Order: sequence, then structure tokens, then C-alpha cells
Amino acid sequence: MILREIIFYWLGFGQCFMNDEKKEDPIVSTPLGKYRGSILTSTLGKTIYSFRGIRYAKPPVKNLRFLPPVPVTKHTGIYNATEDGDVCPQLTCSLIPISEDCLFANVYTTKLPNENEILKRPVVIYIHSGALYALSGRSDDVGPQYFMDQDILLVTFNYRLGVLGFISTGDKEAPGNNGFKDQVTLMRWVKKNIEYFGGDPNSVTLFGYSAGGMSVTLHLISPMSKGLFHQAIIGSFSALGQWPTGRNQLDVTKRQARVVGCPDDTPANIIRCLRQRSFEELQYSLSKMFEFESSPSLLWKPVIEEDFGQERFLTDHPMKLVLEGKFHEVPILSGVTAEEFSYKAIEMVKNPRMLKYLDENWEKIAPIIFLYERDTQQSKMISRGLRSFYFGGKKLDSTILHPLAQLVQATTGFAVNRVVKLFSEKTNRSVYYYRFSYMGRYSYVYLPESNGSLLYGPVHQDDLIYIFPCSFLFPKFEKTDPEFRIIQKLTTMWANFARTGELIPEVCDRLDYAEWKPFNSTTQKYMDIGDRLKMGENLYAENYAVWEQLFPLSQYNSSLNICY
Repeated sequence: MILREIIFYWLGFGQCFMNDEKKEDPIVSTPLGKYRGSILTSTLGKTIYSFRGIRYAKPPVKNLRFLPPVPVTKHTGIYNATEDGDVCPQLTCSLIPISEDCLFANVYTTKLPNENEILKRPVVIYIHSGALYALSGRSDDVGPQYFMDQDILLVTFNYRLGVLGFISTGDKEAPGNNGFKDQVTLMRWVKKNIEYFGGDPNSVTLFGYSAGGMSVTLHLISPMSKGLFHQAIIGSFSALGQWPTGRNQLDVTKRQARVVGCPDDTPANIIRCLRQRSFEELQYSLSKMFEFESSPSLLWKPVIEEDFGQERFLTDHPMKLVLEGKFHEVPILSGVTAEEFSYKAIEMVKNPRMLKYLDENWEKIAPIIFLYERDTQQSKMISRGLRSFYFGGKKLDSTILHPLAQLVQATTGFAVNRVVKLFSEKTNRSVYYYRFSYMGRYSYVYLPESNGSLLYGPVHQDDLIYIFPCSFLFPKFEKTDPEFRIIQKLTTMWANFARTGELIPEVCDRLDYAEWKPFNSTTQKYMDIGDRLKMGENLYAENYAVWEQLFPLSQYNSSLNICY
């Protein structure tokens, strides 16, 4: 099996989106100064005014490493915004331009304001995926060509990753969440400056996928994000899953210190030593941080910040805050792909050594793979419950592929299902739910023996293929390609949501004359996005029911003495 995951994702790196033709470079004036952009072209031939590599925070280097982001100040002259900025440090091939100085944003629009016309286009801010330790918002990763056939303004950006973005010692040395605070700083930059590019700062949709979806969930409850966005799209992950959210990640921080030869005795000594390490040492140490194969996939996580006088991103457990109604009231769209990470079940089944070890050490390894608490009586009870439900009394061998795939799917899907259920009960705004089931010609996962055909899909991130072009992995689709119809469906609905808070304000042929009804606890409706759009009910209800029992909401009741 060929898995096109993070490292391979970059192997074909190149300048995917050069200026399509030589036109006069656009210049935009803002309170921070002037920006010179460049010209790209959308799928339908529209001119895209592209401003790439805009610095939104000061370089988080030297004494600013491990500190909250510092917003940029006014620049002189004309800022060159014609090329992408560097990628934040991560495990990639050596052809990727990487730097610790990586806090850059890209702005795309097909229309700019002028002295005769004031524009107020809805803004979509996209928070990229990558498990909080990989990928970027660059145009060769997250291209604008499909989305820019809609009348919106798109913003993509980088935020600090891995140890550089999410180290947490639980004290004033490193309270945590700096990568999320980078995201807030970008959102504040948009609030103050986007109108000069023709965007409406009072109509901002926050769209995140995977780790970005988790990020959007946290912005819904963070006091730092209040008033900075007005719709939320949470794709294929959330912050309301089964994993514990603590007040620090000192254990992971100490492991990071040991991996690069630093002391692990006190937070002050750890931070002092890690500041002296090059970002390359920290970047390439990631592969040594995993505990079982490539698990846990969620290595660096959000933390509940104690008050050390800093602006706090997360003040309590996310689940507790939502249950108490302490969140920002906005329309929400959330969903999953049909199979998510289910293909990892094939990896395990095809690796007898791995499967045997998992079988013999289930209570130790299952929490690492499936992201729940460890080394407690509750953890053992959860492990036994999952094993009983999915496998009964069976030994873990090559016959358990299907139930194992269901278990892996729920590791991601349950977190999304809980977001939809909880917010639909707690908010007065509409909550929409979807499953992406479209089977195209391309995927992030293939079987080599199938001559490049789809494994069984779609898997995690396959829906992004039709929202953001990435031509070093997939062809840039044209109007004549069979994928063009699904591109139009997705970008139309997502743009509708950004404009109105609804996916299908009016039924139309492009959207199969479908009506998208909000989710509620009675009907539990979702939209199946396949070759055609159709409503369904009770998505994966049986699969998620056991997770609801094993991870009950009662454990987050504020009247209980919960140790996070």
C-alpha cells in the first residue's frame, strides 16, 4: 500500500502557481503600509489578485521563541507580497523552504476596491491541517484557484508547529498554546486590515480541517477569539473528542528535551536549553517523539492555561465550557469523510508483528493509538469496552479488518459527531452536518496492485482535493474534468455558508435541487455529499454509541471534582 502522507506530500514540491500571465501587479494600501501582489487565474479564468508572504507577526526567533506572537508594526516602502513565505519547521523533504521565521499569510480576491467602489466581500480564513506538526498555508499546498470562482476573499496562513508552537510546562516559562495564539493574531490582522483588500471584517468564516478543525472548535470557546469570526466550519476533527485536556504537557516537553540532549529537571532549565538548540535539531527530532509506530497522532495538544498575567487562550476544559454555554454563538458546519483514517486498519492487519504486539498489549497501546487517557482504571475499562464492542472475544488477526476500520474511523468521527450534537443542543444558531462520500479518481491512499485506483474511499483530506488545488499530488482540474462538478458543489455551498450562514439558501440545479436541513437531536439529519446531494439520518449511530457510553458527558459536569 502506498500512503501519501505528510512527508510524501511534499516530495513533488515546486512553484505550483506562478503568475499565469504578465499583468500589472496590484498594489493595496493599508494602515500598515502598501503591499504589492501578483496575478493568478481561477479555474473559470477569473483574475485572482494574490498577496502572498504577508508577515502578520514578528519573527518568533531568538528571545521570542516559545513566547506568544508579537503583531507586526507599520512598514515603510512597498512590501513585496508576490511570493509565498517560508514553511514553519516540520518533517519534510529538503526542497521545502523552511524557516523559524514563518508567520506569513496569503490573501486572495478576484476584485479589489477603488475610489469609486467600496467592497465588502465575505472572508474565509482557512486553518490548515497537519496534526499541529506539519503542512502550511502556502499556495502550493492550499491553492486558491477553485475557491476564487466564488465571490469571496480567501486568507490562508502558517502558524507555529510542534514544540515551537505548542510547548507547555504549566508555569510562566511556557503556559502553552502559542500556535493557537498565532491564529488569533492572524484573525486580528484580518479584522484591522482586510477591508483594504475588499473584504468585510464583519463577515468572517473560520474554516479549519483536521488539526485546523480542532483549532476552530477552540476558537469557538476562547475569549481571545471573541468577535473575530461569524461562521465556523469544522472539518474532520474537533477539540471535543475522547482525549484528556490537561493543564500542561510537561511529560511531552521532558521527552522533547531528552531527545535533543537537554536536561529534563526543571521547566526553566528545559526552556533555556531548548532555546539554544537550532530549529533544525528540533524539527528533525519529531520522528523520535512517537511512542508506538507513528502514534500518538495528536502529539502536541491544547492545554488549559493557568493565569500568569498572560492573555489566556484556553481557560477551562473545552467540553466543560461548551456544556456551560460559554462559547461564541455562530452558525456551524461540520462533517467527516466516509472513511477518514480507516486505511490505517489495513496497515495494522498487513503488519503481523504490529498486530501481535497490539493484541498482547491492548490496554497499554490502544490508548496511544486511539487517543484516550492512559494508565488509569478508567483507561483499562475503556480499552476493554472498545475491544469487546468491536472484536468480541476474538484474537486480533487478519480477520478483524472491518471492525478495526470502524474503530479507527470513530477515533476521528466521534469528535465531530459530539461537536454537532452538543452545539445543536446548546446554541440558537443553525448547525449543519455532512458526510463526504464522493468517489473520485484520486485519493491520498491507493493500493499499488490496483494500478493507481482508489482504495475504498474517500479518506481523510480527500474532500480537500476539490476545494484547494495541490498540483504536485493531483492534477489541477479543468471544466472538462469529471471532478469539476464536485468542485462547484463544494465551493458553492461553502461560499453560501460564508455569505449567509446557510449551505443552500435556494434550491438549484448545480446543487441537485437538494435542501440542506440543520441537525437536531430528534432527526439527526446530515447531508451526504456524493455524486448527488441527499439527506440522511443518524450517521454512524451504532459505531458512535459505544463511544458515548465510554466517554460520558457526566465526567465534565462542573459539580464534579474532575482532575484534567
